[in-house]
Amino acid sequence: MDPVIERTIELAGHRTRVLESGGAAPGIVLLHGWGDSADTWRPLLAQLAAAGRRAIAVDLPGFGEASRLAPGAILPQLDEFAAALVLEWGGGDPVVVAGSSLGGAVALRLAELPELPLAGVVPVAPAGLEMPSWFDAAERDPIIRRLLDIPIPVPGALIRALVGDTHGPALAHPLVPHLATAPFDIAAVACPVLLVWGTRDRAIPHTGARVLLDALPETRVKLIEGCGRDPQLEAPGELFELLIDFPA
Repeated sequence: MDPVIERTIELAGHRTRVLESGGAAPGIVLLHGWGDSADTWRPLLAQLAAAGRRAIAVDLPGFGEASRLAPGAILPQLDEFAAALVLEWGGGDPVVVAGSSLGGAVALRLAELPELPLAGVVPVAPAGLEMPSWFDAAERDPIIRRLLDIPIPVPGALIRALVGDTHGPALAHPLVPHLATAPFDIAAVACPVLLVWGTRDRAIPHTGARVLLDALPETRVKLIEGCGRDPQLEAPGELFELLIDFPA
């Protein structure tokens, strides 16, 4: 029997698919990155299930099999959904929230909310901590600025077709549309933070860890050697070892 259960739930006005394992507390909520789904966490979920740890991965609204996002800014909608997940699935008990890339940004934003029962957050290469150097110049371009204001992901091919190669291939990265609207109030984070990054992540450089360390010196940082942008797929064993002992 597969220890990971797949089901559909209604949450915060969205219908979505979840992958879930039963076990001991604290529960672990897993949030995927841009363009991914709950399936990106399957290898890690299998290990957590085998270890008897309760965990859940979800298709975030607008991704996978979840219902579509409403018009407007993306991150506030994901915040509302993820906060409801923490409260309802956790049943009021503290949970750990781990997220990759976009999901890591949402995890950090949840940590700013004092009303949420969080045992800690584990952002994995979170988007938005440090704007890439090319973004400042690109954001000033009026055409790109209009594209960034569109509340849906904009294909990199469309950006290149409109503005040519002026700003380089980095603009094709799918994280660009939400980097401009990923503010953090890091000083408001009160729960433990474990920041995880692959040393070979070329999409979101691990130098962004300095932003958290400057604001929250007690933040723990773990660099996974030889790993790229998806530790949950490339090094699930190492990520499992980090999560299973966190926040102790």
